[in-house]
Amino acid sequence: MIQTVETIAFDDQKPGTSGLRKKVRVFAQPHYAQNFIQSVFDSLSDFAGKTLVIGGDGRYFNRDVIQVAIRMAAANGFGAVLVGRGGILSTPAASHMIRLHHAYGGLILSASHNPGGPDEDFGIKYNIGNGGPAPEAITDAIFARTKTIDRYLTMDTPDVDLDRDGDTRVGTMRVRIVDPVTDYADLMETLFDFGAIRAMIASGTRLSFDAMHAVTGPYATEILECRLGAAPGTVVNGTPLPDFGGHHPDPNLVHAHELHARMMAPDAPDFGAASDGDGDRNLIIGRDIFVTPSDSLALLAANAHLAPAYAKGLAGIARSMPTSQAADRVAAALGIPAYETPTGWKFFGTLLDAGLVTLCGEESAGTGSDHVREKDGLWAVLLWLNILAVRGQSVADIVHDHWARHGRNYYARHDYEGVPTAGADALMAALRARLVTLPGTTVEGLTVATADDFAYTDPTDGSVSRNQGIRILFDGGSRIVFRLSGTGTEGATLRVYLERYEPADGTLDHAVADALAPLIAAAEALAGITAHTGRTEPDVIT
Repeated sequence: MIQTVETIAFDDQKPGTSGLRKKVRVFAQPHYAQNFIQSVFDSLSDFAGKTLVIGGDGRYFNRDVIQVAIRMAAANGFGAVLVGRGGILSTPAASHMIRLHHAYGGLILSASHNPGGPDEDFGIKYNIGNGGPAPEAITDAIFARTKTIDRYLTMDTPDVDLDRDGDTRVGTMRVRIVDPVTDYADLMETLFDFGAIRAMIASGTRLSFDAMHAVTGPYATEILECRLGAAPGTVVNGTPLPDFGGHHPDPNLVHAHELHARMMAPDAPDFGAASDGDGDRNLIIGRDIFVTPSDSLALLAANAHLAPAYAKGLAGIARSMPTSQAADRVAAALGIPAYETPTGWKFFGTLLDAGLVTLCGEESAGTGSDHVREKDGLWAVLLWLNILAVRGQSVADIVHDHWARHGRNYYARHDYEGVPTAGADALMAALRARLVTLPGTTVEGLTVATADDFAYTDPTDGSVSRNQGIRILFDGGSRIVFRLSGTGTEGATLRVYLERYEPADGTLDHAVADALAPLIAAAEALAGITAHTGRTEPDVIT
């Protein structure tokens, strides 16, 4: 029987670029998760009798909220729910499942690359029928509803067995527990030349993939070891754990330091990679060389035609505004459009649906294509392997060849995590107040050409997104971007993006820190980072 439960609205349920993220202890409050899920359902229409996909990255509290979501979906009139076995479903696999089964949408329970455990992070994100994150019109409606909600609908039914494939019923709604891996792995086989990759591995190419005790462990084991023949043990930390083994599942050089050390050792494998909590990000490392996410996007775009799915070429390339402009140079060389969007994969979704772009990427280690409507960590790894198999070169050789043709965009992101929100807001406000007067001024020997607060007009529907990050561009093509991230759960995260372009006939082998030193000094002089945040150096550099 359907139950109507009275509730009181919470004032902190505004979804960010990737849904609602809070500490587990916040989500565990009575009615908290239920309020948000009901607000999602109340913001939608015409879903009676239709299918909803539910899954997550296996983090702490995942299974509890899946049971809540199943009961609420039944009470609200969905006809069927598809759930990944064990509650496991990577974000790109969830996107594919929504598309494959023509589902109405999906709830993805994840806080992505954030740490997990009873004292760590949890999140809920709603994806629409194209498989991508809900656009701002829907997330705005969800937030508005969270502020007025006074009841939610549920059912008093036993828990569903999440560990056994098959069908059951909750009320009149069918619940189907499905293998979370097979459909996704089958999709990858249609995109890439698995035969060429298998032959490369059989000839002696060694791989190392760090799943970081997160969701991609089962996917990587099935694809890399079972289908492609990589040696057992190629996938390390391959068992998803509720606390990610006590580690932070963010594939960068700080949190994937063991992989980095392995790839820099004398007996290093030929190719190394990692993915994050929910499987949508990637880290690429060759023997003795780290490939920045921005460079990886550019390199994948330049070589995508070597994979069967992209042999006919790309419609266009899209990147988030803070991502380096390296991909723009590839687009220019290919004679295809390049789009600059705000951060958040939902902005790529409309471009992909309209057929305007084929490849998309963000500097935060997310790349993907039109095969789903999310970034996809394993997809990027497999495209890299396809390129290596066809070109027969090392990662380092491919990267250096690329720079020799297109030039190099020296690039880094400095993260100041968990800083006082008031200080971070004051820093951004002070910068915005100076935007009009900055052009023509000189800072640390760099002359400001233009300065603005990035606004984006979507070419498909004309919608406008403002205040997406402060851009300061200097004569010669260098730039600094300041932005507050929406992916943290405590305080504020200030991200400072630094970029300097070096032409192909310039010096391409500077140490990144040396190449960016003038920009680092200029960022401090312009923004007063230390004064506003109390930090003398970033917490993470990527």
